[in-house]
Amino acid sequence: MILALKLIGSDYYLLEVYFNSKADAISFFQGILYRYSVGDKVTSADGKILADALARHPDASEKVGAGVASFSVRSADFGTRCFWVNRTDGSSEKFSFRACLR
Repeated sequence: MILALKLIGSDYYLLEVYFNSKADAISFFQGILYRYSVGDKVTSADGKILADALARHPDASEKVGAGVASFSVRSADFGTRCFWVNRTDGSSEKFSFRACLR
């Protein structure tokens, strides 16, 4: 995996994340998903990565809705966990990171 960073002022920003394989990408996003407990809000650094991923979701505009305020990890179907996009209008929607990798 190669991280492309850009220095803006005194802050580094992740511009893109490259993976050698789809399996590496899945492992990377699972690492983020399981870094948090169910109900936790995702940090802004991880949120930037998730926003980039969400832009590649086949239903991105529907998932983003009014706009992205933040991301969180919550329960999903069948007792699993997944990422949720918390919108600026107060609503939220779950999304699968795997759908963003297709």
